[in-house]
Amino acid sequence: MAGENKMNVAETAVALDDFEVAQSKSPVFFDVYDRKSELKRQTHYCPGCGHGIVHKLIAEALEDLGLQDKTILVSPVGCSVFAYYYFDVGNVQVAHGRAPAAATGIKRACPDKIVISYQGDGDLAAIGTAEIVHAANRGEKITVFFVNNAIYGMTGGQMAPTTLVGQKSTTSPWGRRPSNEGNPIHMAELLSALEAPAYIERVALSENKNIMKARRAIRKALEIQRDGVGFSFVEILSPCPTIWGLEPVDARKWVAEKMIPVFPLQVFRDRKPTPADEVTPPQRSVQEVAGIQAQPEVEPEGKVPYTHDFDRITVKVAGFGGQGVLLLGQLLAEAGMREGLEVSWLPSYGPEMRSGSAHCHVCLSKNRIGSPLISHPDVLIAMNEPSLRKFAGTVLEDGLILYNGASVPADLGPLACQIISLPASEVADKLGSAKVANMVLLGALLEKIGCLDPATALAVIEAKTGKSALLEANRKALEEGRRAVDEVADSQADGCLVTS
Repeated sequence: MAGENKMNVAETAVALDDFEVAQSKSPVFFDVYDRKSELKRQTHYCPGCGHGIVHKLIAEALEDLGLQDKTILVSPVGCSVFAYYYFDVGNVQVAHGRAPAAATGIKRACPDKIVISYQGDGDLAAIGTAEIVHAANRGEKITVFFVNNAIYGMTGGQMAPTTLVGQKSTTSPWGRRPSNEGNPIHMAELLSALEAPAYIERVALSENKNIMKARRAIRKALEIQRDGVGFSFVEILSPCPTIWGLEPVDARKWVAEKMIPVFPLQVFRDRKPTPADEVTPPQRSVQEVAGIQAQPEVEPEGKVPYTHDFDRITVKVAGFGGQGVLLLGQLLAEAGMREGLEVSWLPSYGPEMRSGSAHCHVCLSKNRIGSPLISHPDVLIAMNEPSLRKFAGTVLEDGLILYNGASVPADLGPLACQIISLPASEVADKLGSAKVANMVLLGALLEKIGCLDPATALAVIEAKTGKSALLEANRKALEEGRRAVDEVADSQADGCLVTS
């Protein structure tokens, strides 16, 4: 009997070689799904859920159009939240409703990519209404797939903006009432009232014929983005058997019998770009807006161009409001920009004008900067003790802390980075202006790590302050910071933490 079984298996294997594979999983999906170790070949979607069908149609289109390696999928909160476990493309996870905003930024930063916003009705038509309306109104060249099942599926079946009149939910147990909850929102119709969108269509997953129409719509929306035409939007009426309390077959019928009469299937917008779409208002350069004079292409005779011996340096400046924390960061960023570096400056401050906590992130880089947020800086400039205690532990190993103080607090604890205490406020007082303590620390930074040419920093300061009396104080503070930091560093290395 065992021999027979072996023979049958072998014969079956040979027989299978004579057949052509008619269906298989798209290579746009991962081979296995690592969301759960025991379910590596299953999605998290319920039986009969429309998300699985939509995923398949998107993957099929991306594969046919050869766009997989160029695609970035943006998925927010909702049943689509785990799309990054399934699609083998670039994936970005965002907050509830914010997918169009994130997709806008990604597309503008990477215009050669295919950027897809994948959203449900509780996401796009509720908390994300402003995001989708304004992205569409600007004509952002992204593709939005809007899965509308008229209910909040992931969080237990609350009423959604697209819930039908009379439809019961956990938050509308008597059924939706226009007098109390308003009427369902028709997103395709709403967006089609705008001038900018290039393509808007509503389709449904009710039967095979309509699924084929959905397939064509999804493909067309991606083609429109590929061709650079404009904003494309496909609304997909989709079954949600579990939350509706229906069997999968009955849920499909419900889409056909209940949803389609309320949300009619049609193409709402399908236009080609016109010459007017290509008209761009006159633009001013960053240098013009910032009032920066163009740098000469050839350096003056005898001057050696400043060499940046780093690929990327990150700096966090922290202190109280009124200490010039944000200005110090701005000066670093503008000086870096003048020297041809990629720069970013991200401020963070409370509502107080003075004495509130404030800090900023600065990145100087020879390459494009992916995010302005800096969790672990190379350098921390702490202008007060609370900021030192808050951020000292985040500095990278072998990094640097410049602390505005006579000595490091004894209970700060061991750090893997170098810390230099420089009483910048005292130095500034001696120079006649307490306002320039930030410039003392700027000079110390430039001297210690050599990230920028001090002459460039001084030129930026001149542009900011003009020919005022404060300019001379800033210049002296910059020079004093450069002079003092090496002296202080040497003395602290010898064990002397208190400096005068």
